[in-house]
Amino acid sequence: MKKIILSMALLATMGATATAQDINNGTPLMPNRPLSSGELFQGMSRAIPTGRVVLPYGLDVTFDKTVHLIFPSAIRYVDLGSQNIIAGKAEDAENVLRIKASVKDFETETNMSVICEDGSFYAFNVKYANEPEKLSIEMKDFLSPTDGRLSSNRSDIYFKELGNESPVLVKLMMQTIYQNDRRSIKHIGAQQFGMKFLLRGLYAHNGLLYFHTRMENGTNMPYSVDFITFKVVDKKVAKRTAIQEQVLQPLRAYHQVMQVRGMGSERTVFALEQFSLAEDKQLEVTLYERNGGRTLTFHVTAEDLQIAKKIDNLKLKW
Repeated sequence: MKKIILSMALLATMGATATAQDINNGTPLMPNRPLSSGELFQGMSRAIPTGRVVLPYGLDVTFDKTVHLIFPSAIRYVDLGSQNIIAGKAEDAENVLRIKASVKDFETETNMSVICEDGSFYAFNVKYANEPEKLSIEMKDFLSPTDGRLSSNRSDIYFKELGNESPVLVKLMMQTIYQNDRRSIKHIGAQQFGMKFLLRGLYAHNGLLYFHTRMENGTNMPYSVDFITFKVVDKKVAKRTAIQEQVLQPLRAYHQVMQVRGMGSERTVFALEQFSLAEDKQLEVTLYERNGGRTLTFHVTAEDLQIAKKIDNLKLKW
């Protein structure tokens, strides 16, 4: 009987010793060590590789001053790690985030995450400081050139409206179309009031259509751009017939301008969800002037959409 009891005690001791071994490196761990160090998990797990971790920026905040972060594109999402800090977008500035401490002299470090419309992800470790050294910070665009490749802190954040396309790739495509400035379409445009509103190119990729437009001002008077609309309308509308139209919202725009100077020109690339047109329908693209009546409209037919160029062979400029 004593031998059986001794054997059971020995087995229990061996099991406890095995449990207290670190699976990764084999170093013994204290059985009563608290699970607050971030090293232990209840259950089997493995460490996340260093290359998969988005390194956070260090950010100091205070109670009596506001810190402003200027991002390269509009802010879509902000998450705060605790109630010790407050943050919000600046009024009429979609890419500026203001942040400050809501509790004076808070001791525990917290964190903050920001996702921008171009798919970039930013992480911050936030702590309290009586006098932060940096109150206005411009976050470097992660798409900026870095020896011909994307920088290591880029993140492919996907948005529902872009389907399976990465915002990173969408921006690169629009940027490349703009920089190449090739005119593949020469028959679509409008000319009136000394102005020209032209479609220079039409491209398709992965469920999206890219419209490359150009505005030319042949007068000495500046043209203030109010907005540009995309509508699917009937080709012919009989008198006393209700006009049926479908408004299409651009998902992204590259190099949007507010004004075309006198005797100058500007270009913009729009990304829209891919669509098709019936034979009796056409796409109506209209440029509106702010506080003016110089409105220009051109139309795109179903036949025009069919000649949209694929971007498979387009060399992206990183």
